[in-house]
Amino acid sequence: MDNHNISVGLDIGTTKIVAMIGRKNEYGKLEILGVGKSKSLGVHRGVVNNITQTIQSIQQAVQEAEAAASEKIEDVTVGIAGQHIRSLQHSDYITRANSDLVIDETDIDRLINQVHKLVMLPGEEIIHVLPQEFKVDGQAEIKEPIGMYGGRLEANFHVVVGQVSSIRNIGRCVKSAGLELEGITLEPLASANAVLSQEEKEAGVALIDIGGGTTDLAVFKDGIIRHTAVIPFGGNVITEDIKEGCSIIEKQAELLKIKFGSAWPGENKDNEIVSIPGLRGREPKEITLKNLSKIIHARVVEIIEQVYVEIKNYGHEEQKKKLIAGIVLTGGGSQLKHLKQLVEYITGMDTRIGYPNEHLAGDSDEDIASPLFATAVGLVMDGLKRQERKKAEGVEVEMHADVAENEIDDELQPEEIVEEPKKERRSFLDKLTERVKEFLDNAE
Repeated sequence: MDNHNISVGLDIGTTKIVAMIGRKNEYGKLEILGVGKSKSLGVHRGVVNNITQTIQSIQQAVQEAEAAASEKIEDVTVGIAGQHIRSLQHSDYITRANSDLVIDETDIDRLINQVHKLVMLPGEEIIHVLPQEFKVDGQAEIKEPIGMYGGRLEANFHVVVGQVSSIRNIGRCVKSAGLELEGITLEPLASANAVLSQEEKEAGVALIDIGGGTTDLAVFKDGIIRHTAVIPFGGNVITEDIKEGCSIIEKQAELLKIKFGSAWPGENKDNEIVSIPGLRGREPKEITLKNLSKIIHARVVEIIEQVYVEIKNYGHEEQKKKLIAGIVLTGGGSQLKHLKQLVEYITGMDTRIGYPNEHLAGDSDEDIASPLFATAVGLVMDGLKRQERKKAEGVEVEMHADVAENEIDDELQPEEIVEEPKKERRSFLDKLTERVKEFLDNAE
């Protein structure tokens, strides 16, 4: 791939694997050059459970995208989700040796590195450490402590934790499919980047991404991510219920859900019936749409209630933590008829369906602007951001060639010359990517 700023997002989902190639056009919008989609066979609830099948599905999606864009894919940005992801709140502080000097990046790094030493359950690893707000000498609600004087620096952190083995398995699949791992991103964050506007993140919003195997939640307030959770249910359990409840095969259940399914049983008349061909010489089955939507309704209510519990865990009920922009639904599962109304009814919060067209170029294909592709679009954007940062660093490294020499010892240093905390936290994922790469290289 010649380096004219192309980025590839690889969304390894439970039902589908999407490879998406994109670049920025002259207006700074995202132009999608090619998309490849394949059925995902080796993934269960967001976690790889069959390496060989996953590798084949990845290769298939990648080839399709390459053909559409007539570009060769080498590096990809991959999303991680799955039921093993959990998040916790943690506060920590450091005492500064010299309070005559102003607080700088190294102090913040020291504080963040201290959080990285938290003891986790065996097999778990910290993926993200996201500073929420800082306190300097007891003065609270400081967004940016750099440049201030103070002896004690403390902060609240949002810590995202995941299973090392699951992350390594994804790395392994990507590598075996003949691709390089350019970066790893948390899927709820990628979807959020694709469908939410900055105003929504400021006002307070919960993004619910209903996928095939999992439902991801990301809560933003004051422009900062406050809470993330992955709930191990998605569209597949609805299909499963229809299959069991109506005694039909999965393929038929999926079609029924997509074509006739609704999350609101009230609207179907009793006499609306759909007939399904029986298996090989058996009588066709007749299913009333009312029953179908009752089955769907029961399961969807369960999923939304679990998500709502997580939103309450964040503290949505408190006046200061109110999510003014309400809920944004995205992902394939958000296309279910009347889902928006049901979510509003259960949570009492304003709801809209999120399409990833916030950053897409105007002439993009309509299919790409579907909620199905929210995560993939977010991953492409993430890859482009990473490239821009590397470029900026390249320039900076040339300028500070001698300074950089002294700073190499500290893993984080070169990355942390950036000013916004938003970028600073990305570097941890970059570090994780490096570690996964290193592990894979040594393993072979």
